[in-house]
Amino acid sequence: MIMVLGIGGTHLSGFQMSVINYASPYIQKFINETWLERYGSVLHQDTLTLLWSFIVSMYCVGGMIGCLCSGYLTAKYGKKKCLLFNDVVLIVATLHTGFSRRAKSFEMILIGRFLEGIGAGIHMTAHVQYAGEISPKKLRGFVNVTSSVFLALGKAVARILGLRYL
Repeated sequence: MIMVLGIGGTHLSGFQMSVINYASPYIQKFINETWLERYGSVLHQDTLTLLWSFIVSMYCVGGMIGCLCSGYLTAKYGKKKCLLFNDVVLIVATLHTGFSRRAKSFEMILIGRFLEGIGAGIHMTAHVQYAGEISPKKLRGFVNVTSSVFLALGKAVARILGLRYL
């Protein structure tokens, strides 16, 4: 149970936090290509850096909003329903990010990162509470600590997979 909750839970949030750094050149190239196709001119480096900063920071902005909303959502709908609703948000975010190249829209990456952040914010608060509630009494502390361990493991896996040598 701990492995399923960890890998299916906080591991993904940690992975998502760190993986964007390694896709940077490819996403920036995609933004340049899209801009060139739309407007017929090359994007200025400062504007590209600004757009890239927005893409990276949208995850944090969404995470803050998700954390602020999670208390209300878990109180009103319960932790399990809140996490199931959160899965829908994450699926929509994944579809936005995944189909951005086909739609030739880097704005879809912005929206996807924002929704991923909201999902992570809701998930990071509701998941730990839910895992603690469903675990046996003598394992509750251990289960709650594993959330942090799998978050760090997700960050480490993203960094390892982002190595150019692999």
